[in-house]
Amino acid sequence: MTTTTSSPAATEHLTISPKVLYFGTPVVLLSTENDDASPNLAPISSAWALGHIVVLGLGREGQSADNLASRPEMVINFPAAHQWEAVERLAPLTGRHPVPVQKRDRFRHEPAKFEAAGLRPQPSQHVRPPRVADCPLQLEARAAHVRADAGGDFLIVEAHVLAVHADARIVVPGTNHVDPKSWNPLIYNFRHYFGLGDQLGHSFRSETPTV
Repeated sequence: MTTTTSSPAATEHLTISPKVLYFGTPVVLLSTENDDASPNLAPISSAWALGHIVVLGLGREGQSADNLASRPEMVINFPAAHQWEAVERLAPLTGRHPVPVQKRDRFRHEPAKFEAAGLRPQPSQHVRPPRVADCPLQLEARAAHVRADAGGDFLIVEAHVLAVHADARIVVPGTNHVDPKSWNPLIYNFRHYFGLGDQLGHSFRSETPTV
């Protein structure tokens, strides 16, 4: 008797034109210093790391971009998934005054960003802008390069990480490793907030392997 197996159906792909390409990146709360030495705090949806260099994408019209042009110090704070509401409270706010024309339909000026978000500032050790005490992971950093992107609408910031601060509850005891089982970053997925799902496996290069 001959058994016939059917081939899996071909996947159908649609050619689409999405307005944004936020295909699942960590949310960052970026703290920088204003002209008057007060802190600015802004949510960033474009951030990725190369070793100890973090690359950020910023809107050119925002207060963060203005601050980093003359004061390169910053803190790259990573909120946990359950803190999405604090991030969303910051989302429609801008530190720029007056509000740039392109933002006036949906944004409002707010100088007291920490208070508006319900978050607490914490002194940094190596840079002037404060850390976000409520964020489980904080990177003190200094911008090495700030330049326009290829389209001219954004700024690309390459920042050297100077120090990493992690909530003790997300660190593998006795090591310098963040515990992937305990750390649940907030993910921005096509303008929706997500956490992580169940672990599927680990890289052959992982120094914290789990079953």
